[in-house]
Amino acid sequence: MTNAMKKKESSAAAVDAFEGVAADLAGAGVALGQTFGARALMVNRKAMACLNGEAMAFKLGRDSSDHSRALELPGAQLFDPSGMGRPFKDWVEVPAASAEAWPSLAEAALAFTTG
Repeated sequence: MTNAMKKKESSAAAVDAFEGVAADLAGAGVALGQTFGARALMVNRKAMACLNGEAMAFKLGRDSSDHSRALELPGAQLFDPSGMGRPFKDWVEVPAASAEAWPSLAEAALAFTTG
């Protein structure tokens, strides 16, 4: 796949956590959408986060403290939507094992994307 993310299936728990984050941010103008062939959180028609299998990826800005904090979580890595070794440097993928961090990372992604 070149322009689309390699599709990874998500568990019901990951989908529920993702939808919870979406519901929490709905009042801030965040809507559900699609990006990289996956369910995404969008603001002003720009992707700020997406669900990728058992992980959620956040657009945090490569030089931000939020980006560094996200990469310190167990199993977190730069987001590579193609799966071909070309990660997006502004995006961090955080596994569902750290889903408790998803809401704060989504807020940081919202601030970065609208900032």
